Amino acid sequence: MHKLSLIDLGFFLAESEASPKHVGGLMICKRPPGSRAAFVGDLHREFLTFTDVEPPFNRVIHFSLTGMPTWQEAESVDLSQHVFYHRLRRGKNGRRELYELASRLHQPMLDRSRPLWELHVIDGLSEARFALYLKMHHACADGVTMMRWAADSLSRAASDLEVRPLWSIRHRTGEGKERRLKDKMAQSLLGELAGAGKLALGVGRLAGMLLLESVKLTKNAISLPFVADGNTPLTGQVTAGRQFATAGVAMDRVSGIRTRTRSTLNHVALTCLDGALHRYLRDEGVDLKRPITIQMPVNLRKEGEEGAGNKIGFVQVELSPPTDDPYVRLRNIGFSLRNVRSMIDSVAPEAIESYTVLTSLVGLLTEKLNLSNRLPPTGNTLVSNVPGPSEYLYVKGARIDELHPISTLPPGNLLNITLFSYAGQLFFGLIATDELPNLDRLSEYVSEAFTELEQSVLDAFKPSA
Repeated sequence: MHKLSLIDLGFFLAESEASPKHVGGLMICKRPPGSRAAFVGDLHREFLTFTDVEPPFNRVIHFSLTGMPTWQEAESVDLSQHVFYHRLRRGKNGRRELYELASRLHQPMLDRSRPLWELHVIDGLSEARFALYLKMHHACADGVTMMRWAADSLSRAASDLEVRPLWSIRHRTGEGKERRLKDKMAQSLLGELAGAGKLALGVGRLAGMLLLESVKLTKNAISLPFVADGNTPLTGQVTAGRQFATAGVAMDRVSGIRTRTRSTLNHVALTCLDGALHRYLRDEGVDLKRPITIQMPVNLRKEGEEGAGNKIGFVQVELSPPTDDPYVRLRNIGFSLRNVRSMIDSVAPEAIESYTVLTSLVGLLTEKLNLSNRLPPTGNTLVSNVPGPSEYLYVKGARIDELHPISTLPPGNLLNITLFSYAGQLFFGLIATDELPNLDRLSEYVSEAFTELEQSVLDAFKPSA
């Protein structure tokens, strides 16, 4: 049996038919040159032959009235309930139809009586392409872990034709190392006291930072939760129905901006999102006078630490005060992120986890009581960044040209945005409820905001005559 962390448990407690808590990834692949039309169907049938299922893909969640839920290994796994085949019709097989199908597949909850994952093989995409859509419960893995597992199962060269489905290979879950460390700590009273003291110190320091921020004695040490403007289309009671859109820019263009401005990928990406969101909100009749506040996951794993489940925290980050100058927006966001990074580095990871549990609990209660349309949200939206492989990956000789993240919606947010870097591209995956208007327009504004930032930086660093 394997116990859940509080954060993993929270994903189950927050889950509902209107707001399922799984994460996904959409891989758009090009069939190998000279391959038969039956290539994708053959691949699906080959997937079904890998019936030896490794942890954590063979685990079922078990709820008990007397204790915490636990993961238990299933006696058997019927792959026909986890691996599915779809075919798009000719004339209805473009990107729009693919995204519509992915949205429908992403909408329903996973069946808790089975291991909580699915793989959908999508045939018939235009231009000799096909897609793979992977879906897994957030309590099983965070986005970084899920991407690592997927990459472990794929090939680095087109010549490598071996099929290694991610459920059939032994993954590095890190559980043995974590369990040994916990056992050692449990035997040491001094270790327990030291851990409790470190947590108390971290929580106290974090509370102090929030207090100073609330009385305006600091600026962006960490943005306050539940102060974001709730009168926008971005927030409210999460409802069933999903829509999906993407944007993408070349990483060499991102690097050009980073080099000139000494900024990070997050600085650049959030600047584009900030500009796009303000423009989108103006289109919808909302002219914000204060900065947009995002929820941002932070990885709390130590360097080299691996494991299943989640080890992340969520903090609130203020983006830029409204401005029409993209370069000024970039500088403002850089200032905010540097302050937040300093705050995170100054407290124990356990303190960030505790803060995350408390703020998430408030959001959860608000959503469960159907009050999300009345009370302020934790933030205007959630933005996360999942680093991916820098080189192309392959499945049975088929190159994966694009890899798009599809996340879950937190309580009170009708939009979630995930960044994913892969093979020289930075992809923006936008998942939203059906109630959010004009999602495609927002994705177009992300690309346009990047071009505007690029030009603004060139102008700012243009040599004087």
